[in-house]
Amino acid sequence: MSMEKGRVKYSSDILGSATHGVRLWDSLRTWCKIIDEQEIKRAFNLFEKEEADRFEEGVIEGGVVALPGVHNLLDALRAGSTPDKPGWTIVTSATNFYAPRALAQAGIEVSQYNPIITANDVSKGKPHADPYLAGAKSLNIDPKNCLVVEDAINGILSGKAAGAKTLGVTTSSSKEVVAVAKPDWIVQDLSCVSVCWIDGKLEVTILEDE
Repeated sequence: MSMEKGRVKYSSDILGSATHGVRLWDSLRTWCKIIDEQEIKRAFNLFEKEEADRFEEGVIEGGVVALPGVHNLLDALRAGSTPDKPGWTIVTSATNFYAPRALAQAGIEVSQYNPIITANDVSKGKPHADPYLAGAKSLNIDPKNCLVVEDAINGILSGKAAGAKTLGVTTSSSKEVVAVAKPDWIVQDLSCVSVCWIDGKLEVTILEDE
């Protein structure tokens, strides 16, 4: 971090870790020091328009893909999922515009009885507990009985604040960076995780990094 003409300048590494997994408007308040709600709304609308353009470009270029192990894990989760007991959901800091489109492009289907939790659904985003509390509530599960899977420090902190167990994945950051949030387990990617349904309950096996 450095100072220049009264402005605080942050390195991309600092900003990357600090804003990863955080809602855009929360980042605008914290890092751009924008406190006027109308100004935040204007900046957000501009960003979302640019995000829409980038998404269309990404679709054309095939830029949104699922990470290793994701599809196999989701297939296993869906195998025992029922309308009254889905067993899993997605909690994201992406907006309700971007999230479903990105998931669809990555080949990830979300059923109507298992809606995702987006940035628009909570008053406080990650690292606060609200997103994962909302996720647990949507599943009718006590957060203490949930496993949060995250690649962002802020997401791990959100899961911990909600009272859930946390699994850090090093697909976006190094193990050293992920470890800062002190998740219960750390793995390279989701190919190290398997699940199976036993008597209506999920059993999770984690092959943790040494």
